Amino acid sequence: MTDKPIDIVTLGNSGIRASYLAFGTGTRGYSHSSAQTRKDPQWLTNALVKSYDAGINFWDLADLYGSHPFAKKALEAFEREQVVIMTKTMAKDADGCRHDIDRFLEELGTDYLDIVLMHGKTSGNWTREDRGVMDVLSEAKKRGVIRAVGISAHSYRALETAVQEPWVDIMLVRYNYSGVQMDGDPGEIEKVMQAAQKNGKGTVAMKVLGEDALASDPEKAIRFVAQTDCVNAMTIGYQSDEELAQCVAIVKTIRQS
Repeated sequence: MTDKPIDIVTLGNSGIRASYLAFGTGTRGYSHSSAQTRKDPQWLTNALVKSYDAGINFWDLADLYGSHPFAKKALEAFEREQVVIMTKTMAKDADGCRHDIDRFLEELGTDYLDIVLMHGKTSGNWTREDRGVMDVLSEAKKRGVIRAVGISAHSYRALETAVQEPWVDIMLVRYNYSGVQMDGDPGEIEKVMQAAQKNGKGTVAMKVLGEDALASDPEKAIRFVAQTDCVNAMTIGYQSDEELAQCVAIVKTIRQS
């Protein structure tokens, strides 16, 4: 292994360039908290800063996780353009989405967001049900407040819809070798993501370690995702400095071999 930083990749046709490995902040996330934000108050902020030195400039945040304030403090160590911020809204209507965008900008202390996803989509009809939210995100994108939009998918039907929807720039997809906490078997999901890439979507794999179910052998889990041709990047929710260092080392070994 060399000291070469983690690869910087382009996420589909979005033009956004980010580290192949992202820092996930939403392990067992609910009610504005997660395994990462429920730790010592300084841990996540410090870990985000440390991860940059390890080659990670891609932060996977969400309102649901309560991770914005920690990221705001970490951002003080950087120029804004050095970090790619992906966050997520659970807004159900246009007014709620407008409020979320304004609040997210304030919570993060920034004047733009790189990626905003609609969080946890399960319906195959989300393009109709969430049209108001989509329109607000599109308008923010035109103003330069958001650089790219998309969905975090939690069902196969939602994924199929996203593949064909021109509005989608980025898809966050549950993907691992065992099928745990996924929306189909690995082969089915791989085909969906291959189709998404052909349509110019950026594909980011989540649940790579199956929310700890596959953490006993992280190299096997990471290698499975890293060796496919359907993923632009992956996000992992590190829960210790040691886990962060281990995952970074695994990715560097695989990507540089």
